[in-house]
Amino acid sequence: MTKQAFGLVVIACLFVVLTGIPSAVKGEDLTVRGKYLVEHVAMCGDCHTPHLPNGQPDRARWLQGAPGGFKPIHPMPSAAAAPPIAGLPTLSEAQVIKFLKTGLGPDGKPPLPPMPPYRLSHRDAQAVAAYLKSLKGKN
Repeated sequence: MTKQAFGLVVIACLFVVLTGIPSAVKGEDLTVRGKYLVEHVAMCGDCHTPHLPNGQPDRARWLQGAPGGFKPIHPMPSAAAAPPIAGLPTLSEAQVIKFLKTGLGPDGKPPLPPMPPYRLSHRDAQAVAAYLKSLKGKN
């Protein structure tokens, strides 16, 4: 291999490493990022997972949906309950990505409180959707 060809290979490898192409291509990396975002940033389990008597999330029913853990001060237009999101039982990955990017549901409306209208980047929304899709839904 000539010095010139070797230099091009080194530059190509640096480009791939620095731009993060491998993590965007491998679904496993998206799922790992999605797990981080769901569990440590958005804290989805706080509302979408039933809690044990000691207050800890019930990992056996992780993201399987849960009744609201609070009584609203003002009347709410619907019951305060968080739907199941493990396995994406009610939305497609594309719908979840759009929802997480725009803060609008499939009906074009923002989510009801206490759900925040997220505005994630496309990559982060893909990662969250990939992680949720990877989980087993209700039996």
